[in-house]
Amino acid sequence: VQLQASGGGLVQAGGSLRLSCVASRSISSFTLMGWFRQPPGKQHELVATVTTGGSTNYADSVKGRFTFARDNNKNAIYLQMNSLRPEDTAVYYCAALSKSDGIRWGPGTQVTVSS
Repeated sequence: VQLQASGGGLVQAGGSLRLSCVASRSISSFTLMGWFRQPPGKQHELVATVTTGGSTNYADSVKGRFTFARDNNKNAIYLQMNSLRPEDTAVYYCAALSKSDGIRWGPGTQVTVSS
């Protein structure tokens, strides 16, 4: 399976971006999909995940600002990021977990929030 993320960029604090991640097969085949990020000089951290059943989980730092969405018809998941802060600056990755392939990562997309 391949994942392709897009939508990163440079935005001022308080602005918004929407990240997209398109999978090479039906996202219904994944038990869990999510977004992770790696801030400069730091380790990877969870941003948001969603299970097949639709249960979502958000990092405390993004609750109320970020929203996870998916479109099964387009084999895509999205991350709507509002009220962005400089500390949201990171490389963002989408990931998908399935029983057949384990965990797969897409290439990162850079998000830079200027103050």
